[in-house]
Amino acid sequence: MKVRAAVLRQMGLPAPYAQSKPLVIETVDLDPPGPGEILVKVLAAGLCHSDLSVIDGSRPRVMPMVMGHEAAGEIVEVGAGVQDLRIGDRVVFSFVPVCGHCLPCASGRPALCEPGAKANVAGTLLSGARRWHEHNDSLNHHLGVSAFAEYTVVSARSAVKIDPDLPPQIAALFGCAVMTGMGAVVNTARVAPGESVAVFGLGGVGLAALVGAKAAGAYPLVAIDVLPQKLKLAAELGATHCVLAAPGADVVAAVRDLTDGGVQFAIETVGHEQVLVQAYGATRRGGTTVTAGLPHPSKQFSISAVSLVAEERTVKGSYMGSCVPSRDIPRFIGMYRAARLPVDRLLTHEIRLEDINEAFDRLATGAAVRQVVMF
Repeated sequence: MKVRAAVLRQMGLPAPYAQSKPLVIETVDLDPPGPGEILVKVLAAGLCHSDLSVIDGSRPRVMPMVMGHEAAGEIVEVGAGVQDLRIGDRVVFSFVPVCGHCLPCASGRPALCEPGAKANVAGTLLSGARRWHEHNDSLNHHLGVSAFAEYTVVSARSAVKIDPDLPPQIAALFGCAVMTGMGAVVNTARVAPGESVAVFGLGGVGLAALVGAKAAGAYPLVAIDVLPQKLKLAAELGATHCVLAAPGADVVAAVRDLTDGGVQFAIETVGHEQVLVQAYGATRRGGTTVTAGLPHPSKQFSISAVSLVAEERTVKGSYMGSCVPSRDIPRFIGMYRAARLPVDRLLTHEIRLEDINEAFDRLATGAAVRQVVMF
């Protein structure tokens, strides 16, 4: 079938993207779903820093690629062997397809699925196939989803069924921002009521971590960002203290002063190695630093080695919020319905596919939290 989609052919084009137009809206060919796959009509797709990291080249991927990974849609066709999903089901996508059989999956850590990671790096679906084509050439899939398109084919292992009455522009946010941020708090950090938390970076993932920490009963809850408007929103969402990371400011000292020696948990969502060092420095003895950001693969960070032992510090990575998508997406949606996760406050713009390059300019400058393409 013919599908309009946003295709990235070259990473690293300069901003402003409204001028360089790294994403080109093209009509491309999409094959029917193969065995174990589904065809989904995309209803809403969110713009994430992980997309921006591919566009600006800091997260290298194979080119050319149909972009987008945070989305919700409706199944319109089911491939052979799919048993748990039906035509008409509403789904949220998971950006790591879950094979269910490798060691991480069998150990309850599907975010680390080895065949899923291999497929994502290669730009294929879980089966190894590519369903996008143009002029007899294959196009790559972004994280097994490629949601910046009217329709997409994904592995059934990349989709989680949801309630049909959840607005798609809200549902889409659970596929990355909420799963990653909330999961970092409840799955990776395992924050308990009354424990102190600092969130470094208040994009979609950071604010999701903030509302997740609030729901978990964290106190005090410190928000850190370079933009005053993000701190204002964080305060409205439950932050007890806000720290502006202005040039020259001693953010670590500020957090430690506010929390009587440092927080028990620091959540880093910026994807910058120096911010990770700050987050580590802001924890107290016995504290845990959880990083959910994605810096360039070449970047390194340095901390005091002895503090890991003498102060029993911990540094933990959190990919996809350490989530089990089939378990966590429905329960996070349940918390939203129970008014415990104000996910709707993260949505700042609804846009058309044609306006996607301008929207990435807003994302790059911090002028938006979560923007959603509505189809």
